[in-house]
Formats: sequence, structure tokens, C-alpha cells
Amino acid sequence: MKPGVRRLIEDLRGARVLVIHPRDAESEALIDQLKRIGCNVRGVWPPPATIPHDIDTVFQLVESSDDTVFPTISEDHPPTLVAIVDYENPTILKRLLDSNAHAVVNKPIRSFGILSSLVLARSLRGYTRRLEAKVQKLEETLKARRDVDKAVKILVGLKKVSEFEAYELIRQQATQRRLTMADIAVSIISAQETLGGLGVLDASTQR
Repeated sequence: MKPGVRRLIEDLRGARVLVIHPRDAESEALIDQLKRIGCNVRGVWPPPATIPHDIDTVFQLVESSDDTVFPTISEDHPPTLVAIVDYENPTILKRLLDSNAHAVVNKPIRSFGILSSLVLARSLRGYTRRLEAKVQKLEETLKARRDVDKAVKILVGLKKVSEFEAYELIRQQATQRRLTMADIAVSIISAQETLGGLGVLDASTQR
């Protein structure tokens, strides 16, 4: 067994799972199987307004009726979602897409396949989180670059120096004050906007 797969399976032990499904023989079979896998499971019906913060994985019945409710989830720690469906039609498929489910379990629920669906769903959620983190980091890097460029232009206008000299001034301040260049740039931009609002700076220095 590859280390990555072994880690995914080991992570299931103690996973905090919420099963959103009417209490019947099928939900009991699902809960029992999840417990055998090692998960910490609890069932609930009807769907709660929000997903508890301690839950990291949700199995939810997705129905075609308009009464189906998807609980609100935390944007900071969105759980892995495994959808439970009893048949397929355009309405169900749309609800699956809208829910951003990471895996699907078909009814009638059987113990076979639950482990595979759970491992795949949590693996996909982990991959998505890593991508989201990379995108966020890239966005922050681009914003920092734009702020530094803007601050450089402000210093060029104020101090009548070259862009290279302005960049070096920002870098030196960042080093001396143990801050990032982006932090220094934001301070320069904020100061320029404040002084401009007070009429201290003329229009040529506020471009």
C-alpha cells in the first residue's frame, strides 16, 4: 500500500462524520459501516441549519424536492461532502453540482463501497484545499507586487528619484523595520492617499 493511501485510510480513524438522512435501516447501515471504519459518527434528520464546526465530513441525502435543505457550512473549514442519491434525473444532477459534492453513494445503501467513496472524497477535498491555498497565495503575491509598483511610482513623483532608487528605498525600509516590502508599500500608499485628501499633495504626485 502506498504511503499516501495508507495515510488517507489512517486519517479516517477519528474522522468526525455527520450523516444527514432519515433514520431508517439504510442510514443505520451507513452509520454502522462508518463506525467500523473508525469514524466518529452521528446522524441527524431533518437537515440542520448549519454544519457543526467539529464536523469534517458530511453524508447527505440529496432529494429532487424543493424542500431539500443544504446546511450552511463554514467558509474557513468546509467539510468533505458525500451525496446520497436514490435515482438520477436532471434535477438531482443539478443539485449535485450546486452542492459541490466530492463523491456520491447510491441507494440502496450497502456497506460495500463506503470506504472507497469516503477515501476518494476526502482525497479530492484535500487536493481542492491545496489548490485553493495556492491560488490564494498567488493572489496575495500579485497584490503585493501591484502595491510595491504603485508605491515606487509615488516615491518617484515625490522624491524625484529613479524607479530603481525608489524600489531600493522601500527594500531598505522593509529590512530596517523587519517588515515585508508589501507592508511598506501599503503604508506609503495609505500616507499618500491621506495627504492627498488633505490637499497637501498636488495631483501630479497622486497618479
